[in-house]
Amino acid sequence: MSIACAALTTAVLVLSSQAPGSAAPDFTLKTLTGDTATLSRFQGRPVFLNFWATWCGPCRTEMEEIAWAYRAHANEGLQVLAIDLTDQERKLNDVRKFVDELQMPFPVLLDEKGKVRKRYVLRGVPTSVFIDASGVVRMVNPGPITSETIQRGLAEILPAR
Repeated sequence: MSIACAALTTAVLVLSSQAPGSAAPDFTLKTLTGDTATLSRFQGRPVFLNFWATWCGPCRTEMEEIAWAYRAHANEGLQVLAIDLTDQERKLNDVRKFVDELQMPFPVLLDEKGKVRKRYVLRGVPTSVFIDASGVVRMVNPGPITSETIQRGLAEILPAR
């Protein structure tokens, strides 16, 4: 399992469907709370997508930094959407446990059939995508993200201070 996670997290290729300057592919997913979330409904707000899975060690490590960024920039309209690769999980209860344990303060979306993962041509998790208020991808970070990289991504999508 750790070899698979390591192989997945070393991807560095940015593909055309998520290339900076391109429109972010729209999607609708069920949330962990039973609602639905549609990316295009967040038009007008900066969005930070984070693709993750419970079995991914680096995903666990970076989630605290992502939650901190979300809380720090909520007043600027930042929306974080944490997209779990549910089609690759053993059971949904693992997702609930992960979210509760890490106290994730933002919506958790369930990619139950892998459609969004495929639409974004993911090569591995974690992967983060920074989308500006116009719905344009401004930065993609395949692999684990650092607080410095989060700040660079946010600088691309948040309103100038």
